[in-house]
Amino acid sequence: MSETPNSRVKEINISQEMRTSFLDYAMSVIVSRALPDVRDGLKPVHRRILYAMHDLGMHADKPYKKSARIVGDVIGKYHPHGDSAVYETMVRMAQDFNQRYMLVDGHGNFGSIDGDSAAAMRYTEARMSKISMELLRDINKDTIDYQDNYDGEEREPVVLPSRFPNLLVNGTSGIAVGMATNIPPHQLGEVIDGVLAISRDPDITIPELMDIIPGPDFPTGALILGRSGIRKAYETGRGSIKVRAKVEIEQKSNGKEVIIVNEIPYQVNKAKLIERIAELVREKKIDGITDLRDESDRRGLRIVIEVRKDANANVLLNNLYKHTALQTTFGVNLLALVNGEPKVLDLKQCLVYYLDHQRVIIRRRTEFELRKAEARAHILEGLRIALDNLDAIITLIRNSQTTDIAREGLMTTFNLSEKQAQAILDMRLQRLTGLEREKIEEEYQNLVKLIAELKAILADDEKILEIIREELTEIKERFNDERRTEIVAGGIEEIEDEDLIPRENIVITLTHNDYIKRLPVSTYRSQKRGGRGIQGMGTNDDDFVEHLITTSTHDTILFFTNKGKVYRAKGYEIPEFSRTAKGIPIINLLGIEKDEWVNAIIPVAEFEDDWFLFFTTKHGVSKRSPITSFAHIRNSGLIALNLREGDELISVRLTDGNKEIIIGTKNGLLIRFPETDVRSMGRTASGVKGISLNEDDEVVGMEVLEEGSEVLIVTQNGYGKRTPAVEYRLQSRGGKGIKTCNITEKNGSLVSMKVVAGEEDIMIITTGGVLIRMAVSDISSMGRNTQGVRLIRLDEDEQEFVATVALVEKDEESERVSPETEDTEEEMVSELETQYSTDDEDNAAEEEEENTEANDEE
Repeated sequence: MSETPNSRVKEINISQEMRTSFLDYAMSVIVSRALPDVRDGLKPVHRRILYAMHDLGMHADKPYKKSARIVGDVIGKYHPHGDSAVYETMVRMAQDFNQRYMLVDGHGNFGSIDGDSAAAMRYTEARMSKISMELLRDINKDTIDYQDNYDGEEREPVVLPSRFPNLLVNGTSGIAVGMATNIPPHQLGEVIDGVLAISRDPDITIPELMDIIPGPDFPTGALILGRSGIRKAYETGRGSIKVRAKVEIEQKSNGKEVIIVNEIPYQVNKAKLIERIAELVREKKIDGITDLRDESDRRGLRIVIEVRKDANANVLLNNLYKHTALQTTFGVNLLALVNGEPKVLDLKQCLVYYLDHQRVIIRRRTEFELRKAEARAHILEGLRIALDNLDAIITLIRNSQTTDIAREGLMTTFNLSEKQAQAILDMRLQRLTGLEREKIEEEYQNLVKLIAELKAILADDEKILEIIREELTEIKERFNDERRTEIVAGGIEEIEDEDLIPRENIVITLTHNDYIKRLPVSTYRSQKRGGRGIQGMGTNDDDFVEHLITTSTHDTILFFTNKGKVYRAKGYEIPEFSRTAKGIPIINLLGIEKDEWVNAIIPVAEFEDDWFLFFTTKHGVSKRSPITSFAHIRNSGLIALNLREGDELISVRLTDGNKEIIIGTKNGLLIRFPETDVRSMGRTASGVKGISLNEDDEVVGMEVLEEGSEVLIVTQNGYGKRTPAVEYRLQSRGGKGIKTCNITEKNGSLVSMKVVAGEEDIMIITTGGVLIRMAVSDISSMGRNTQGVRLIRLDEDEQEFVATVALVEKDEESERVSPETEDTEEEMVSELETQYSTDDEDNAAEEEEENTEANDEE
């Protein structure tokens, strides 16, 4: 850098100057504009607005005054920026959907959640709210420091006393240079309880604090999904919280479903949200919405979404969560100024710094009150001396030529200070009465006690903390309200720290109508002792538990669907409900598509090489894959089996690699073969032929045979039977199999094939919606070449058939129906008549099977 002759122009390095100037600008934005102070939770503009209102006397108990007057005072005295910026800040402080506890009490049009702007500041009026008065309480008692304003003509507070922890209670957001803050609002009572807990136990941990402060509490309510994001934010200062609208699904009298949105995520514009939904419907990205209305009024928010009769409201709602602001992410960044420097804080630090600030406030207030009390006691001591020497003092004053001579005489004669002497000279004659003399003595004695108390407070930090506790409790009692935001289980999308989750055995149930939940196994056993099934599990009359598995919270649960996809969830990710609760729709947990349903649930403790999954499709294709192929599955699912067109996955079973497989078909054929006949193949393979099917045939079931088990079949017209598994001889895969049921016009085609031990119950559902439950042991055990006995009587006039069959755990208490026996004699005769021809028919079928080549279609 150099200076030219006869000139004040300096040559500088522009790179260095840019670096220095930008750093100065950045620090100015960080410290003086964008970030809140950890002590009062306010940015400079908010602090200046509140202080200006306090200075103008616009307290909560005073009339409203024009907003323009406030804005003018703020920009004229403290905040040299645009008036619109100050007014917009003040407007946000008066909006109940922006601030959890409004700091400004607005009168007039202050905007709406639809994004409508406030009226001009010349039309609106405002004053301080009652709770904002607590931010400035004791400000006149030398509790805080002041600094010069921008032109040095005024003084403004560096920080407010903030008698409640406003940083967390109202939160804030701001973008500085190279950093940003985004602190969510919280419930007042919870945060105060957190401060009280730290005041009693400075070593309290953040997990313990989270028992008191479970998470943010947004002014617009809604739901927070999961606690992992909250925990990360509270422990590190940064985290991501998923916020979802609070909705209800109502069913109208005509059978149509309606989605009612009652609360939306924080900082979401309602009008833009509705516009976005309408746009998705127009673009056909979301199908199934017939009407969309905004029925919000003074009583609260209400968005009505009518669903087409054939559409699933839960599936539609999941799409809305995915594509609209009905579900958002709030990025927490607990960045605040600590001693003038930006610092990322955890939850405990936020509360500790606030508590330290209150210690300073109470100490300075006590010192102020002590000085004031001592000054008054000093004056009263002089007055007491004057009253004790009244005649001499009157004579001295009367003989003095001037006030100064009288003052000096009093100071010399009675050993008084200048202030005491002046107070005696200023004393009115009425103070000489007996009653006034008693008042002076009483006031003095009270001051002596007060001074002793104040000194005791300053000498004992615990007493300061006790005062803080009392005053915070008083504020909590005055302003506390109910929590608005509910924290719910985040489901499969929530990433948990498994080390913090206890390992315990659980029961997971999935009902026929696709409601899933988990229960502690102890609860389940205490209710189901002795094998009592699903009684009282909160299902509807037309619903029942179809899949029930016992597993661990740390096990991986694999869900296989009819479309050949697999989804995963950890045991702890499945929401826990009470024994009587129904659970949640599984589409709210897994990203399954429309017309997709779960066919198999496989719990896996560890993905070991010597365990396999065996698949079979409707078209008879089988595949065996090592379970290790499914160790890593995305939340959106993974293809477990490549299906050919028109095919679908029927069944999946876990095997140890040495089991025997049976596959049954609609036309009553069954094949039994070792699983080793199907070689192990990768996850993306299509599989090989497990059974050869005729053109009009399809697979209805695939099971793993266990020793001593039986094969249970149910036909379309409600007939069924049990047959010992040993009656089905071992064959090679790929053949047509042998007869398992004598299919006739009377009993109809095969609907279901299950492997049973005889200790289960069976649920049969018809196309007419009739549901019947019976014990498997009540079903007759017969040879494989019989048509079975009637299990359920169907309405022939309505062309009713069996639609679904499921095995459930035995229920000793529920009413079960025994199979009807009116046709038993006829069926036994039929069985005897066909007994002689069975061997010939079986030999022919088996010869055909053995001559059929197995087609290894990969």
